[in-house]
Amino acid sequence: MAPSAVETATTTEPTKAPTLRFNTAYPPLTPFEHYEHGKDADTTYPNLLPPSVKVEHLTPTIGTEVKGIQLSSLSNAGKDELARFVAERKVVAFRDQDFADLPIEKALEFGSYFGRHHIHPTSGSPEGFPEIHLVHRGAKDKSAETFFESRTSSVAWHSDVTYEQQPPGTTFLYILDKPASGGDTLFCNGVEAYNRLSPFFKERLHGLHAVHSGIEQVNASVAKGSIKRREPVRSVHPIVRTHPGTGEKALFVNPQFTREIVGLKKEESDAILKFLYEHIAWGADFHARVKWEEKTVVVWDNRVTQHTALVDWKDGDRRHLARITPQAERPYETPYQA
Repeated sequence: MAPSAVETATTTEPTKAPTLRFNTAYPPLTPFEHYEHGKDADTTYPNLLPPSVKVEHLTPTIGTEVKGIQLSSLSNAGKDELARFVAERKVVAFRDQDFADLPIEKALEFGSYFGRHHIHPTSGSPEGFPEIHLVHRGAKDKSAETFFESRTSSVAWHSDVTYEQQPPGTTFLYILDKPASGGDTLFCNGVEAYNRLSPFFKERLHGLHAVHSGIEQVNASVAKGSIKRREPVRSVHPIVRTHPGTGEKALFVNPQFTREIVGLKKEESDAILKFLYEHIAWGADFHARVKWEEKTVVVWDNRVTQHTALVDWKDGDRRHLARITPQAERPYETPYQA
């Protein structure tokens, strides 16, 4: 749902409604060399998870809640550990964080350690900071009511902006304002989704590539009278990608941005993608549900997860979050191993 209001947010308080700059155009994104800091991490996590920190796993394979460490105060060694820990746990909710109180410049400085900031082609942002992606539904917003006139559910599984040549990796989303209840986010473990497949099927997915498109997202934004920062793109990525830090393999297709499997006829491609989408959506035993609390920062690895917001709260409550989205490497595949 596109932002509906135009206000200016100050550099120290990104809690206003998003600013939409209709006359600002950005050039195409250019390739860059990404460095995976998680490869340098001490996996005993002495800087990220000292003995005083409370760690609670939400499920065995995905999701962790952490209390007692301040992300904004991490050393570079701590940031390396953060990248690796999030890659292993897929999504981590850090409670009692100060991100919402930081000047935007400081929040972006923190995020830039993990990669080049992505600028979203259609989202609103704080004035002067297009690198911040605002997820906003105002108290007077009636778009959910309109949405459910034609849809039965708000669930929309995806990994963020997979149409880019270098989609995001370690991603940060922090709460600015929340409804009294509801508005949780579901996450799916793409590694475990891959692992659950039969060896026969996994082997046959290797070598297949799929087209991911941002054209429809941009066209929908323009049709609703919202912004288009740059020309939309399509990219081709392997269906099974390898994480550069852990070496794990994950399914990398999603119904929001994946369009077709290269080299297959439409019916063949549709059948395989339908199975994979349903496998991901129905795999509740490799999902985690994150509940938002004040001062929460949720960090996930976009390369090995999918997520969906839940629009289940009543109109009249405001939900407002800010996302920092460092890009990572171009997806690549390593050979199948039985």
